[in-house]
Amino acid sequence: MSSGPSHLLEAKPAATAPAPAPTPSTERLLQPWLHDLVAALAPPVQLWCGPGGAVGAVGDLGTSDGTQGLWCGDVRVLSALVATVGGAAPTSVLAAPDGADGQLVVSVARHLGDDAPDPTVRLEQRRRVTPDGLAEELVLVSSARTPVSTEVTVHLAADLVAMDVVKGGRSAPAVAPRADDDGGLSWQRDGVSARVVAPGAVVVVRGALAALTWRVDLAPGQRWSAAWRVEARDEGAVVGPAPRAGWADQLAVSSGDQRLARWVARSLEDLEALRMRTTGGAAGPMGDDVFLAAGAPWYFTLFGRDSLWAARMLLPLGTDLAASTLRVLAARQGVRDDAETGEEPGKILHEVRRAASEAEQAGGTAFLPPVYYGTVDATALWVCLLHDAWRWGLPAADVEPLLGHLERALEWMARAADRGDGFLRYAGAGAGTGLANQGWKDSGDAVQWSDGRLAAGPIALCEVQGYAHEAALGAAALLDAFRRSGGDRWRAWAADLATRFRERFWVEGELGRHVAIALDATGAPVDSVTSNPGHLLGTGLLSAAESALVARRLVQPDLAEGRGLRTMSSLMAGYSPLSYHGGSVWTHDTAIAITGAARDGHAEAVSVLSTGLLEAAEAFGYRVPELHGGEARSGPGGVPAPVPYPASCRPQAWSAASAVAVLAAVLGVRPDVPGGHLAVAPVPGSPFGALQVAGLRVAGSPLRVAVDGGSVSLSGEGAEGLAVSA
Repeated sequence: MSSGPSHLLEAKPAATAPAPAPTPSTERLLQPWLHDLVAALAPPVQLWCGPGGAVGAVGDLGTSDGTQGLWCGDVRVLSALVATVGGAAPTSVLAAPDGADGQLVVSVARHLGDDAPDPTVRLEQRRRVTPDGLAEELVLVSSARTPVSTEVTVHLAADLVAMDVVKGGRSAPAVAPRADDDGGLSWQRDGVSARVVAPGAVVVVRGALAALTWRVDLAPGQRWSAAWRVEARDEGAVVGPAPRAGWADQLAVSSGDQRLARWVARSLEDLEALRMRTTGGAAGPMGDDVFLAAGAPWYFTLFGRDSLWAARMLLPLGTDLAASTLRVLAARQGVRDDAETGEEPGKILHEVRRAASEAEQAGGTAFLPPVYYGTVDATALWVCLLHDAWRWGLPAADVEPLLGHLERALEWMARAADRGDGFLRYAGAGAGTGLANQGWKDSGDAVQWSDGRLAAGPIALCEVQGYAHEAALGAAALLDAFRRSGGDRWRAWAADLATRFRERFWVEGELGRHVAIALDATGAPVDSVTSNPGHLLGTGLLSAAESALVARRLVQPDLAEGRGLRTMSSLMAGYSPLSYHGGSVWTHDTAIAITGAARDGHAEAVSVLSTGLLEAAEAFGYRVPELHGGEARSGPGGVPAPVPYPASCRPQAWSAASAVAVLAAVLGVRPDVPGGHLAVAPVPGSPFGALQVAGLRVAGSPLRVAVDGGSVSLSGEGAEGLAVSA
């Protein structure tokens, strides 16, 4: 076994190339699909390979197939990574995740070794993504009866293209690498750099393509290995790595249906890989506060709504993430009016991105400002998270510094309602650059009438009013507890909102009485049947009778047949099972409805929706995607497994966090640490059978809960000093 010296042949260093412009095309631009790709994550770096383990292709000047590539923040630093053995591509037999940050690719070189049916030469590529880049170990193994002499080559290319360009269906040419004095390779542009180090390899550059080659001689039964790495850096990155929380070691779940434990374990592993901190730049001041990125690959950064919901769902694991997420967003709370970014005093932002280059701005591929406030719900959700974290035991020392931000958020809510005919509305992109719809269903066709017509804005979404109502009541409790004025004002405000909602949002139609998805610009209730009213459960906006009516509507087959909760009823004219917000199933959407249904005492809804999500989780190997198709499980047109939504992020923070939310909802753990009380009210007839959960956190202390039929037992320091009702 031998390998040649490291040196560079035919190197053609190039001057720094201009940033890529969109590829001219008269064809329709399509967002790349992800459903069959394999991801590995270590913020701010992520690697996406194809189903066979290769990244992109080298035959067409190093182009990538859609999203495939090694990304550093919002920039792709490798667009092609293809291995060959003896000058030919081996046959891939496995490409699988190896933890959240790794991949294992196994291929067989059928043209080498014994002339026999069984393969005798195989190549393993063991990849590990780090916050600094990528490390790959190559292992060639021979079980042939005769010696094998060959070459192993890794072909590389980079296009240094921005995420927005790729997500928009565009592409860019590969960029020629530079030769380093020590035999390495590097690419650099606009503050983004990637350097390849390959000890023992012969490095060849031809134009924009590079090849790392090792000579290998194997005796029968021998194995050879070599390692190479990519060091990636983005000086303009707005997010960076955060330390692990150790959630998987903390939480232990045992249940009658062990699929639940598998779903929770896989979700916690993925959530660790989504932990981030801001690094400055467009994101604002640097800090040590951790938050969860919304999802990979498209939303690998700070999002207001997504990060808040994920932190809220994970409160049963402790309040640290909630506190840091609240602080990160409070530090960037709006202070002025800006029509382009959507910023307003007191408003919580929607997302933060790397600032676009001049070429990206000129080419029209920078779709949103780097700091964007186009969200109608994040501000109320920020208040809700602060209140809930306080109930779970967030110390007063962490709450008090945020109360000024709380009051500013409330004032934004009041102003928004005053200009929205008493409801929180959004005007959409007409008010500046940004999204047409600014609730969680933010696609252009998300708000439809039952006949398929699009609703005209400004739009008042039903669930946003529920968030605002809950936020006002929670804020009133906080203000009272910390001896600040305003509690009575916000209780009255919430009561008025509930009255107005009751008068305006309910629809009587052929499908019975239900809550409209929204009010349109004229104030008319948009009559389509959707999942949105599920978010009203548990907010206090509905009466007991109204809550029961909403819960019953959610579990009807037109909404609940699709392994979770469909975003739109299959009886609506605009329904499509693979519509982003018009018939698909979103895990977090279903989990929010489950949480509210459990809080309001609707056991049937909890059971139907929870078992549906668990079936979907099993089908996806427990790494639940952002969304999946809403096809029926049985009957005409039924499908035996959930259909992937092709462009769905996976992992996604609030999808992964939903496993913990569903677990907590079924357990019924509801602490009120300031009030000195801990309630445990398991859902009758648990859909998961007997449950034993250790590692929950109340006021920072551990809590163990066991539920078996009507029997409940508690132990751990988390219950000490609290009046327990079970």
